[in-house]
Amino acid sequence: MSRTVEGQTPVSGPVMAAYTYCEAVTGQQARNFAYGIRLLPADKRQAMSALYAFSRRVDDIGDGELAPDIKRERLESTRELLGRIREGAVDEDDTDPVAVALTDAARRFPIPLGGLDELIDGVLMDVRGATYETWDDLEVYCRCVAGAIGRLSLGIFGNAAITAAADRASQYADTLGLALQLTNILRDVREDAGNGRTYLPADDLAKFGCSDGFHSATPPAGSDFAGLVHFEVRRARALFAEGYRLLPFLDRRSGACVAAMAGIYRRLLDRIERDPGAVLRGRVSLPGREKAYVAVRGLSGLDTRNITRQSARRRA
Repeated sequence: MSRTVEGQTPVSGPVMAAYTYCEAVTGQQARNFAYGIRLLPADKRQAMSALYAFSRRVDDIGDGELAPDIKRERLESTRELLGRIREGAVDEDDTDPVAVALTDAARRFPIPLGGLDELIDGVLMDVRGATYETWDDLEVYCRCVAGAIGRLSLGIFGNAAITAAADRASQYADTLGLALQLTNILRDVREDAGNGRTYLPADDLAKFGCSDGFHSATPPAGSDFAGLVHFEVRRARALFAEGYRLLPFLDRRSGACVAAMAGIYRRLLDRIERDPGAVLRGRVSLPGREKAYVAVRGLSGLDTRNITRQSARRRA
């Protein structure tokens, strides 16, 4: 038995069940992401959930308690599964719902699945314990784990405007991913330190006297922690400003989705800027009502119109 979703191509029962599983994973594990994609039509929302569920699997391998060699083995096995998905070699009655859903999504949309290879490469950097001396070094990592997701999403959002300016749209999507990832890094600086990871560039840490790391609710003695945070916030804002130029390329609901997700992270950045020490005391988050406001703002198209006007002024 097949079901048709909002006038789209019929979806079989097993594939619909696989999408339902992926949507549950997304709702439970990525509330900010789920807030954004709920604004999409059902077929695009399902495809984005499948993309997230696969990405989450990769991240969970990297973040787990297994020994590094076992993590590397499992990541390479996941890469082999991705190869099967790319070839359309996963049957709809396969026991892996994520593989079933992503295979169907890749049939429906021109998703550049190579971006998931980049994600695996980025998580392998984590497994190796990579550190980053400069922003240029960290940028490579961020483009793997976040910029690639932005470019993958374009395959689902796709329309004539994106096709006509594919390079620019891809660049903006990639940059917006960097902005989101840098915000994540700032928000999770204490949690990452507890897991033995430091993502902020060593050059920046030294500049502000923070090379000793972040292992307590108070900044390192003698450091200018607030100065470090404000420096990184300015960098993230510049990335957001560039990445937001993607919005005029998107249709109304895809634009609403991106504006909502980016808007939530920009508001997180605002909170971090107002109280830098909050990231050492706990996880900075937004209440549900504020997320709902950001979603409504995105659906209204206000951010897209603002970016379009700014772009027109730059061209004038």
